[in-house]
Amino acid sequence: MGLYKRNKVWWMNFSHQGKQIRKSTGTGDRRLAEAILAKVKVKIVERRYFDVFEENERTYEDLVDRYMREYSAQKAPSTHEREKYTIKVMAPYFGKRTLGEITPKVIAGYKTQRRDEGGSPSTINRELALLRHAFNVAIKEWEWCRDNPVRRVAMERVNNARVRYLTDEEFERLLQVCPEWVQPLVLVARYTGLRRGNIQTLRWDQVDLDRQVLIVEQTKNGDPIGLPLCRRLVELFESLRNVSRIGSPYIFPRKDGSPHPGVTVRTVFKKACRKASIHDFRFHDLRHTFASSLVQRGVDLYRVQRLLGHRNAKMTERYAHLAPENLREAVRVLDQGITISAQAMR
Repeated sequence: MGLYKRNKVWWMNFSHQGKQIRKSTGTGDRRLAEAILAKVKVKIVERRYFDVFEENERTYEDLVDRYMREYSAQKAPSTHEREKYTIKVMAPYFGKRTLGEITPKVIAGYKTQRRDEGGSPSTINRELALLRHAFNVAIKEWEWCRDNPVRRVAMERVNNARVRYLTDEEFERLLQVCPEWVQPLVLVARYTGLRRGNIQTLRWDQVDLDRQVLIVEQTKNGDPIGLPLCRRLVELFESLRNVSRIGSPYIFPRKDGSPHPGVTVRTVFKKACRKASIHDFRFHDLRHTFASSLVQRGVDLYRVQRLLGHRNAKMTERYAHLAPENLREAVRVLDQGITISAQAMR
């Protein structure tokens, strides 16, 4: 560990964890440079120097590159693809900033920018959640920084009670304008309520046509679920099974055998909605269509909850207002009391 002079400024030269470190003291005064070097030596011994040094040297690009290699790559293919897209969205804003420069104020500015660009609250929250997790890993495992600035920024308020669904006529109109390769994904979403990520990565070993059941080992909540197949889906899977495959384990693969990226599916689906003159409708709303259709046909909320994979009834209760007939039967009890009172008055 020592000093050397470059362009009239003294620099420190030392190694840390096998890596050669060169850092300017910011002064041309030899005595002052020696004092700065002495302080650095003390901080290194006390394990305080590199906490500050790393966060002022490591950038957002360093953070997400390592995170994608070591963490995201181990996740489900659909999740990995989604996180790759999310990182690209955030890159123009955070890309060249060091970790120390990504402050709560900077993150709040990013939120404002994304709102101005039309980003939904749930989308912005997913982006911030990814950044927050990457910072957590950088703190606990890589020791790149000491603070997670995302934790001090409020998340967007999301209206999870939104229920947008299609009538049977609207759904068939939408299905007809979807590209041929998207139609099976749309049908499975409509008649199982599965999320897009689960559908894109469906494998043939998850489909039991003899028992007419679809098995999903891990839903968003982390729980497995078995879904009975309606006749339309049984016929769909039978027709797909008879088509020559390319050796891929996936039911809906691309030409190279991998699942379709979520961004591609969402983009194509939006175009189909515009073509069918269906507004304010997302792929995820096919899940609402599935649940709404069941409730409107008299299926009780408990069974709808089980089919959707909700851990508690609160999320399923958003569909309760779609069962007016069930509520009407409850109110008819009041009519009995009125009849009895009318007879007593005669």
